[in-house]
Amino acid sequence: MGNYATPGVYIEEVSSGPRPIQAVGTRTAGFVGQIAKHKKPAKEAEVFNSYRQFLTRFPEVKEAPNDLSRSVRGFFENGGGRCWVADVGETGEVDREGERFGLSLFNAIDEIAIVAAPGFTTAAAYDAVRAHCERLRDRVGILDGPKDVEPRDIERLTRAIQDAPPPRRAAAAAPDAGDGDGDPAPSGSKKGGLRPSDSDRGFVTTYFPWLLVRDPGSKEAVLAPPAGHIAGVWARTDALRGVHKAPANEPVLGTTGLAYDVTAQEQEILNPVGVNCIRFFARGGVLVWGARTLSADPQWRYLNVRRLFCMIEESIITSTRWVVFEPNDERLWKALKRDVSAFLRLLWRDGALMGRTPDESFYVKCDYDTNTPEDIDAGRVVVEVGIAPVKPAEFIVFRISQSEPGGSASEGEGGGEGGGEA
Repeated sequence: MGNYATPGVYIEEVSSGPRPIQAVGTRTAGFVGQIAKHKKPAKEAEVFNSYRQFLTRFPEVKEAPNDLSRSVRGFFENGGGRCWVADVGETGEVDREGERFGLSLFNAIDEIAIVAAPGFTTAAAYDAVRAHCERLRDRVGILDGPKDVEPRDIERLTRAIQDAPPPRRAAAAAPDAGDGDGDPAPSGSKKGGLRPSDSDRGFVTTYFPWLLVRDPGSKEAVLAPPAGHIAGVWARTDALRGVHKAPANEPVLGTTGLAYDVTAQEQEILNPVGVNCIRFFARGGVLVWGARTLSADPQWRYLNVRRLFCMIEESIITSTRWVVFEPNDERLWKALKRDVSAFLRLLWRDGALMGRTPDESFYVKCDYDTNTPEDIDAGRVVVEVGIAPVKPAEFIVFRISQSEPGGSASEGEGGGEGGGEA
């Protein structure tokens, strides 16, 4: 209330109460890689809004394309609109302890929601990406599968993933290891990096096989790691459907084929251990045919669930900073419950949450049960949120049986209009 001394008309601007929670972006990618072997590592990550802009900044990749440049191109070809690039230069490493280098250049860039190190398939690189994403908890990493694989390597790759010790941090990553039969394991299956883990909450995922793309100079087909193209597919799916939609059964653009044609029988081996396959279908072309993380925890098995939670958590954190240092009383609790509930209700309307009504989809609790006197004395406000995410229909089952002409199927059988004639 102002201090009014002179008669007249005065205007005061007051808050309307609700503070809408805005959903954070999920489509910005961060790529770590090597522009040229003779260059020193970059001290800062650089942002690009088109592949043309990337080529203007790094004209040397026009004459000598590499895994990073092909991945950036694939990202934009598949619907990506913005990415950050960290050049590791002559080192050829993804990360280093105690330095602002490689992945660590992304630490302060909140808009990054997708992380990849295209072409790096060592256990150390895998574990560095995993550690980065698990530490920041607002992004998901894409790991490239092995580059060169023969048909006999599929089962060996699966065994290498299943039999590997639990993931360790990059500084303690295991060296190259064989598969136990005396033969070297396929590239990328080094122990320590790809194995699903119960402690992993789904912050990394992997795709196989590599892609065939056309080289701009020679016009010949060359191999490219899938991470960049897949990141573009994620961005495109987020824009068209939302982050809650699994980025699968989607075409991979800018490819001429695959380095290895995965069969349905081979995917039966790879899918249960979290390897997302990219497959060619005669009527669909090259499609992403998997949407799992590398978590062994069923709650975090599906990629869209993990990314939805990342978005919700980051959105709430970003939009509720006004709460800090506010009086910790019932008015604050009601305001928090109101704003979070309104945000989740919008997600439910968009189809991101399961349930026929908002009450079946989520709950928000912030009262004396969640905020005890001890919590208040410690300066804490505790809001309990429960969410029912939509999970993908991964296995579609049609039960079809025969029925007599003019007859009806018995109850519980898949006859009727869907049944065939004898």
